[in-house]
Amino acid sequence: MSAMRGAASPEYGGTASVPGDKSIAHRALILAALAQGTSRISRLPSGEDVASTRKAVEALGATVEADGDDWLVTGCEWTSPPGDIDCGNSGTSARLLMGAAAGFEGLKATFVGDESLSRRPMRRVIDPLSRMGASFDGGDTLPITLTGATLGGIDFLQPVASAQVKTAILLAGLRSSGPVRVVEPFASRDHSEVMLAQFGVEGSVEEIVDGHAVSLGDARALTATDVIVSGDPSSAAFLFAGAAITGGTVTVTDLNVNATRTGFLEALDAMGCTVEFANPRDWAGEPVADVTVSRTRTLQPIEWHRDKVPATIDELPLLAIVAAFADGESLLEGLGELRVKESDRLGAVIAGLAANGVSVFPDGDDLRVLGRGAVRGGGRIMVGHDHRIAMAFLTMGLGTKQAITVDDITPIATSFPDFVEVMRSLGANLEDAL
Repeated sequence: MSAMRGAASPEYGGTASVPGDKSIAHRALILAALAQGTSRISRLPSGEDVASTRKAVEALGATVEADGDDWLVTGCEWTSPPGDIDCGNSGTSARLLMGAAAGFEGLKATFVGDESLSRRPMRRVIDPLSRMGASFDGGDTLPITLTGATLGGIDFLQPVASAQVKTAILLAGLRSSGPVRVVEPFASRDHSEVMLAQFGVEGSVEEIVDGHAVSLGDARALTATDVIVSGDPSSAAFLFAGAAITGGTVTVTDLNVNATRTGFLEALDAMGCTVEFANPRDWAGEPVADVTVSRTRTLQPIEWHRDKVPATIDELPLLAIVAAFADGESLLEGLGELRVKESDRLGAVIAGLAANGVSVFPDGDDLRVLGRGAVRGGGRIMVGHDHRIAMAFLTMGLGTKQAITVDDITPIATSFPDFVEVMRSLGANLEDAL
């Protein structure tokens, strides 16, 4: 365990890069491991979550080799692994791998994870995959044993927009000849749809009465391709939040700006920050740009409604923290999904803000944050093995009157191993603490 303190950083700002996007990286590894031929993946992030997926596809039979800074992945027919599939702290790994493995008849695999992941719900993917024909032994949490089967189609209506559930079903559908459609109340991240097309899979997207529908077409064979993983918006959000809190200016290069991932930037813009996009281009079907965020005036409160949640699901704790520095009361709606992340993030945000002198008013899954422009700080945050809670409150400390201490920074390695170094390069005052 390693504690760290975030303290006032009046000279914060500059240019930096962030790791490749985890969502894209997981999907690139899995699709490449299923495809015919060898794919080259560039800018694969080095965090522990993505490493869990890389090791898993190797255990399932794919060949994964380093080639300088790139990775070469040769796909195959997946087979039962020699041991358990250890997903570490990565819910994305567990849910997507279950979907991808479900259609291999006779394949048997037991999925396990760390203490945190072993508390997270899996029934949300088990139920639709079971309807398609796969078998599972276990309950709602890991460990769970999957037995693959010849799968049928499915027309699945999701009660909550979830890119992980949608993707698990689409991956399973690659091994089915039946119709496969997933309907969400709101559009979730569409990296799966984009990347499936890059690997040669047909699909369609349409808006219907029930919400947002994604369907697989008839062509479902995967052909190897090259993927460049663009910068992770969820990692960049910490750097941008620092600019919003301190009044600095930060540019992040090579950033993914997919419309399903720019919700936090939209929120900062609505709160009075200036957001600029430069050098737009395309990497593996994804839009990429260099993004600059600055603040020269007082932050304004915001009303962030539940239809905005899918595009900001990872950044919602940060949005609540930025709202604490605004001049007035902000409303964040529909935060219930935060309760089943790596920790109870909603509870952690409420407790963390209150510990630092911020008035917060929870109402079910909604949260009101009373911003007064300045924040006292001085609290000690128990991060509960959650990387995003650790990074969020260290970032908050850059603008508080008193330093904020987090009890453990080791979970940060799951997603952004260089977080401390990158933030310090921008002038962030991050210090070791007892």
